[in-house]
Amino acid sequence: MSGFNEQFLISIFIIAVGFLLKKTNIVKEEDGEGVARIIFNLTLPCLIIVTFNDVAFTSSLFYLILIAFFYGIVIGFIALFIFRKQSRHDSGMFSMMVPGLNIGLFAYPLVEGLWGLEGLKYFGMFDVGNAFIVFGLSYIIAGIYSDNTGIVETRAITYKLAKSIPLQTYLVMCLFSIIGWNVPVFVMDVSSIISKANMPLSLLLLGLYLNFSFAKGYGKLITTYLITRYGIGIVLGLLCYYLLPVEEMFRFTLLVGFILPASMSVLPYSIIFGYNQRLVGTVSNITIMISFVLIWLIVNVMV
Repeated sequence: MSGFNEQFLISIFIIAVGFLLKKTNIVKEEDGEGVARIIFNLTLPCLIIVTFNDVAFTSSLFYLILIAFFYGIVIGFIALFIFRKQSRHDSGMFSMMVPGLNIGLFAYPLVEGLWGLEGLKYFGMFDVGNAFIVFGLSYIIAGIYSDNTGIVETRAITYKLAKSIPLQTYLVMCLFSIIGWNVPVFVMDVSSIISKANMPLSLLLLGLYLNFSFAKGYGKLITTYLITRYGIGIVLGLLCYYLLPVEEMFRFTLLVGFILPASMSVLPYSIIFGYNQRLVGTVSNITIMISFVLIWLIVNVMV
């Protein structure tokens, strides 16, 4: 347990470094977009290659894809029902933030440090199902309820899924495993080196985006959002952990996965569809802090 707490403190320290770099203007928040592109298009795909090379895919790993997908669908429709009496703008803004999970930037660095490659393969499969929610359902909700257009094209959703390099990497590695191919040694060596940068860069980026400003007048809606997201996530996570007759890492993936922060994609969606960017950013930051505390408590109590 001391190793876990040490890793947790290291993660918090790196996030704090990113926050201080922003506050001292050494690095600006807008610089985070470039860092995010490097993470999603280079270091994270390399980490996926290293994690899933030579992995024997069991049925339980594929079940994680389905669970993440259907969890996103269910909780997304629950959010639409809960916020149905709000204005069209507020209903869309809060509902789009409920289904997607921040796995690539938030969960991966923590899981890598705490459970290593064994944990990453479980969360990686969980992220495949989550990707369809992030780039599909959240985008659809944001577009339909938008004051700008209210129109969402299937082509745009397909394009977002198709250009997701992490998702493409997941699918290619799954295909390689099914047909029995191995990644060339040179590619593995290069990927192994680059993948080591994923954890520190991801944590630094969280610090760059961290903001403690509060959006006035939205306290009740934010509280409703947090209760919806974490209430459902905690209850389902605990039920899965204690009732499912599967390996512990599978159950732990669901327990932790259901309480991860809001997806980072809600920030660009708020810009595209004309939502309150400051409010969306504030809520995203609140979920990051809450998820940190919850994961720390869960692991310390249950491991």
